[in-house]
Amino acid sequence: MKSLVSPKLKPGRVDEAWQAERTETGTAAARRAPGTPGPLASFARFVLFGGGVGVASSAAVAGLAGLMPWAAANALITIASTALGTELHARFTFGTGRAGWRQHWQSAGSAAAAFAVTSAAVLVLHLVQPSAGALYEQVAYLGAAGLAGVGRFLVLRLFVFATSQTRTTARAMEPAPAREAGPQVSLLLPIPAL
Repeated sequence: MKSLVSPKLKPGRVDEAWQAERTETGTAAARRAPGTPGPLASFARFVLFGGGVGVASSAAVAGLAGLMPWAAANALITIASTALGTELHARFTFGTGRAGWRQHWQSAGSAAAAFAVTSAAVLVLHLVQPSAGALYEQVAYLGAAGLAGVGRFLVLRLFVFATSQTRTTARAMEPAPAREAGPQVSLLLPIPAL
């Protein structure tokens, strides 16, 4: 005869298995390298360094545009600021050390995607409202830049600068398996063999 209840569900076993799983995922933050910041600290640093490089880039484009055409100045500063931002994010935002060529190319790809999103937002604004003023342009641009920035942060954290600790932390943030409250009862019912 076979039992309807699997051996894993015997009294006490459910609690032991659940506790072992919670302990394993709960210590993910403790296993993180000392210099590796958590998700909230990484996001705060991402905003700080990304915003700082953005403000400095804006001033640099304006200064360099007096020496060359604006489009050329913007292209040069965009390349330089993306490289600088990638290094800052690798070293301080995500704590992975110096960025390699792979990280620079992937970061440039995520920056290009963010550029496409913000450009598309302003383009759609002008398609919907051809006489939109500077205020509406800034609202559309900043809203799209905020969404693109959050998306870029996730791409950088989970793919470009991901470490085994990052992946473990992401799994630890998943909800714990549901348990029934109260005492566990095991019913062993015989099933006739056919």
